[in-house]
Amino acid sequence: MTAIEEPVLALDPEEARRVRQERFERIGRWLLPLAIMILAIWLWDRVCVWNDIPKYILPRPGVVLQTLHDDAGLLFSSLLVTLRITFLSLLLAVIGGVGLAVLFAQSKWVEMSFFPFAIVLQVTPIVAIFPLINIYVDNQTTKLLLCAWIVAFFPILSNTTLGLNSVDRNLRDMFKLNGATRWQQLRYLRLPAAMPYFLGGLKIAGGLSLIGAVVAEFVAGATGQSSGLASRIIEAGYRLNAPRLFAALILISLTGILIFLVLSLVSHLILRRWHESALRQER
Repeated sequence: MTAIEEPVLALDPEEARRVRQERFERIGRWLLPLAIMILAIWLWDRVCVWNDIPKYILPRPGVVLQTLHDDAGLLFSSLLVTLRITFLSLLLAVIGGVGLAVLFAQSKWVEMSFFPFAIVLQVTPIVAIFPLINIYVDNQTTKLLLCAWIVAFFPILSNTTLGLNSVDRNLRDMFKLNGATRWQQLRYLRLPAAMPYFLGGLKIAGGLSLIGAVVAEFVAGATGQSSGLASRIIEAGYRLNAPRLFAALILISLTGILIFLVLSLVSHLILRRWHESALRQER
């Protein structure tokens, strides 16, 4: 009995070109930044060698990595202190920002009355506010937490407020015609519509909370074994220990990148099934 072969359908040239382009873009999205990073590290190393720069001025990448390995216990314990302030301030920023945004969405008078104060907190440098915080707050951890919260709070508030106020007017009228209460409108219409805005603000606030924690440690001058990475940077600068200073900076940068990637993943997982920004677009 002869088997009947099914015809193989070949992709048309345009479709094949599109598939190849998407494949190259997927590879290039990771390969190009990695190649540029490797090239930059190589140039950094060569500059140190060609100019015979001493390590207390500009250490070679290998020396920085060795220092990161040798001082891992000290640096990672300091990183945990900084991360504790970072995540606590981010949590408080989410609670305060979303809560206040919901309150603003319920009353234009409340928004007009209190939103300018949030702007004042945002535009005033934290180094200018810290002397007042230092006078009125005794606990060192609370000082750092308050400084980091001030930096991270505004993106959550402004983005969530924008999202709550950007609901389609026709949908809002339809909810009213069907007798929906203000709570039902908030729960089933305005909060889901504001979710992409909130998640965008969260990604911004995640990085800002880390920056706020580090800056707060700088202006507070926190020292000791239980201090954060900023204190290690200050200490290394005083001692001309450039390898440890660079190791701490790299650790902060990698932590910030990781926070952004995690929050981006959370945003994608929440929005991927229903929001246009996360759905795969046809070309």
